[in-house]
Amino acid sequence: MADSSIQQRLVAETVSAVKSLYQADIPDTQISLQETRKEFEGQFTIVIFPVTRFSKKSPEQTGQEIGELLQQQIAEVVSYNVIKGFLNIVLSDAYWINLLSDSISAADFGVFQPTGKRIMVEYSSPNTNKPLHLGHIRNNLLGFSVAEIWKAYGYDVVKANLINDRGIHICKSMLAWQKFGAGETPETSGLKGDHLVGKYYVAFDKAYKVEIEDLKSQGQTEEEAKKNAPLIKEAQHMLQQWEAGDEAVIQLWKTMNEWVYAGFGVTYDSLGVSFDKFYYESDTYLLGKDIIQEGLDKGVFFKKEDGSVWIDLTEDGLDEKLVLRGDGTSVYITQDLGTAQLKYDEFGMEESIYVVGNEQDYHFKVLFLILKKLGKAWADGLFHLSYGMVDLPSGKMKSREGTVVDADDLMAEMVETAQARTEELGKTEGFSEEEKKELYRTIGMGALKYFLLKVDPKKRLLFDPNESVDFQGHTGPFIQYTHARIKSVLRKAGEVSSDQSVDTITEYERDLIQALSNYPQTVEAAAKDFSPAQIANYVYELAKLYNKFYHELSILKVEEEHIKAFRLKLSAATASVIARCMNLMGITVPESM
Repeated sequence: MADSSIQQRLVAETVSAVKSLYQADIPDTQISLQETRKEFEGQFTIVIFPVTRFSKKSPEQTGQEIGELLQQQIAEVVSYNVIKGFLNIVLSDAYWINLLSDSISAADFGVFQPTGKRIMVEYSSPNTNKPLHLGHIRNNLLGFSVAEIWKAYGYDVVKANLINDRGIHICKSMLAWQKFGAGETPETSGLKGDHLVGKYYVAFDKAYKVEIEDLKSQGQTEEEAKKNAPLIKEAQHMLQQWEAGDEAVIQLWKTMNEWVYAGFGVTYDSLGVSFDKFYYESDTYLLGKDIIQEGLDKGVFFKKEDGSVWIDLTEDGLDEKLVLRGDGTSVYITQDLGTAQLKYDEFGMEESIYVVGNEQDYHFKVLFLILKKLGKAWADGLFHLSYGMVDLPSGKMKSREGTVVDADDLMAEMVETAQARTEELGKTEGFSEEEKKELYRTIGMGALKYFLLKVDPKKRLLFDPNESVDFQGHTGPFIQYTHARIKSVLRKAGEVSSDQSVDTITEYERDLIQALSNYPQTVEAAAKDFSPAQIANYVYELAKLYNKFYHELSILKVEEEHIKAFRLKLSAATASVIARCMNLMGITVPESM
């Protein structure tokens, strides 16, 4: 695509040069081609060192000989220079000018054809006993962005959400509401449904701790007190009633879950994420038992004397893993095996991505390995997108104590911070109140999303709300402001000459065109590495290059109309690529700021 053709030709002609100069056949994979470092002249650099074993000459002399041949064979190569073992290639201005006109400015630039292949991205996976928090925000943004990138890469994408809507933790909220809620509802309390249910999860924990201390004062150990506290026994009894289908318990469960889903819906809308398919653990928790039987029949699993079923993974560097309890009840891995099969049966996707925090790394290693041992051909397409924790400057989040960094609160704080910073800089002249509100929201959410997505998913990150809204730093608002600046230039331009033909360009224009040409391969790399950070860092560098171009060259005041038209065309192409990159991260770019 776009710029890759010249790179392919440079590699192919280098292979050909090695053959004709040194009578050696080498595969094109042995030719290392990279972009030239900024301090040297040239746009592409060929690493010569690997070729010297065939040339039997110094890297400098080898580079000179190959450079000479490349200049003869490829019309676009106007000169070259050799620095130690690096051959730097200089391409003609005409090449870059044509690349902008014929490729980058075309409507289908960077648009990948549909592959006919399908990928599922499962993300969010909340528990219905508490609201979404900062960790969920990173999860949701990663999942949504990875899905958008794969869609751009030509795949049919299914965005899935497996909701953990059953279990002892859900019963804790239900029991606490029964005991302490006095019939409170989202309507009577004015609280979002997920916040209301979360309030009772915290209330359960407080009351449970009081009971534990009470039992300890009566001589029980911490462990005994935790097991014997009346509240935990009641919660366990409620879970048994739920599993037995007790009507009153099921009704309360449904009511409280509906409150939570309504609350989650508001948060998802604010975050700008969406889903194509919801799975519920209450529907999937009994799945997987037939897979356990299949594994026993195939000799992949074995039974212990107490009737429990296990798999021995010691030869794979792991350990023995329980897959079904002796009493026939599921463990997490049982239902995950069943759900994986269900998802494949339903959608038949080539790849299935699980966006889950890195504390589950071992679980997914085991899950994928078991499915492979069971002979599931589709297991090769499973991938765990493991990500690190998010910390705030004030320290790590804790959910049980009710000091969790709430997603809704954080988003509201981001919009307020964006408002304060924008007003400080006086960037809202001529905006109506409604437009200002929308702008603060766009900037605040752009700051949050960009800051969380620019870091490699695997890395733990420290999120600083203030730093994220800096209009000059490595931030979303800096890129949004660059887009608004370009749009302002294009609006002011008015009538533009249809003659955009220029013969020469400056280094600022050439650098910008070269960066734009890398958009398609950046999308491809980000998809294959499941890394929105690659898009984030690419678009930041692009915005920096545009600002350099904007400050160093005159656009609207240049006297020659055809040069002005060319620079406006380059500006429009840059705005388009910035907007597309930001959209891949779920970030809106304003038309004016």
